[in-house]
Amino acid sequence: MATRALAVVSAGLSNPSSTRLLADRLTAATVDALTSRGDAATVEVIELREYARGLADNLVTGFPNQTLRRAVDTVTGADGLIAVTPIFSASYSGLFKTFFDVLDKESLVGKPVLLGATAGTARHSLALEHAVRPLFAYLRAVTVPTAVFAAPEDWAGAGGVDRPASSRPVDPFDDPTTSFEELLRGN
Repeated sequence: MATRALAVVSAGLSNPSSTRLLADRLTAATVDALTSRGDAATVEVIELREYARGLADNLVTGFPNQTLRRAVDTVTGADGLIAVTPIFSASYSGLFKTFFDVLDKESLVGKPVLLGATAGTARHSLALEHAVRPLFAYLRAVTVPTAVFAAPEDWAGAGGVDRPASSRPVDPFDDPTTSFEELLRGN
């Protein structure tokens, strides 16, 4: 039985975060899949918000501090990677991009990567294909064909995060009875 080292990068900004929740669910499914084929797994989670200052320092100095170096070594030394980002303005978060910018450009060559993303609306779902996947293609990682996206409505019920309707972001396109003119007026 082989033991596979999995690194999980979560770029969620809040605590708790739906990005981390998705990362945890993808990790559990991956560990189950490895176990079912007779492999064991060790998992190390990198919460990028804990490294924000170290990442900024790395950008201006050109080298990571000790804490960031351990996170980088965890990711580059893993057998596989699960990378999950929130989507802002139709792309990955700046924190997510910064982390992958400070890695050596050869460090993910051939590494299997499972991609995931969360956003406030399902309209961001294509960001995985037009932003996140190309980033890992540039780094020559081997991304699995299926990426996983979760919007707020994906979390309700059955053990998910069920937010009260009043705290959910309002999507003006959810109500098809609202005319285009009313949307333009802000009604």
